[in-house]
Amino acid sequence: MSLYDDLGGAAAVTAALDQFYPKVLADPRISPFFEGVNIEGLKRRIAPFMGMALGGPSDYHGPTLRQTHARMASKGLDDSVFDAFLRHCEDVLQELGVPAEKIAEVMPIFHGVRSDVLNR
Repeated sequence: MSLYDDLGGAAAVTAALDQFYPKVLADPRISPFFEGVNIEGLKRRIAPFMGMALGGPSDYHGPTLRQTHARMASKGLDDSVFDAFLRHCEDVLQELGVPAEKIAEVMPIFHGVRSDVLNR
């Protein structure tokens, strides 16, 4: 069984995104990067990517992480912002009751895309 399935599949990804983005938008370190962004549209676009990253269906056909974050990187997206973003990810997983051993599997996946997100 994949990590995606272990976590609850599409419903779990949706629940996590629904809980995650209010935290991001409330964080003054991160929220400026989302000014003017349709968050509901973003969640619909990112859910398939998240599913694929967690070992679920590979039906994401959008831009790469580098392409998606190039504008943000040019506006100051850096390690401190990325780290704050990841802290919110981990907080949401804990709040949703994801077992610590599963969080320990998820977080390295997210940490592993740092260079792509920061366009290094």
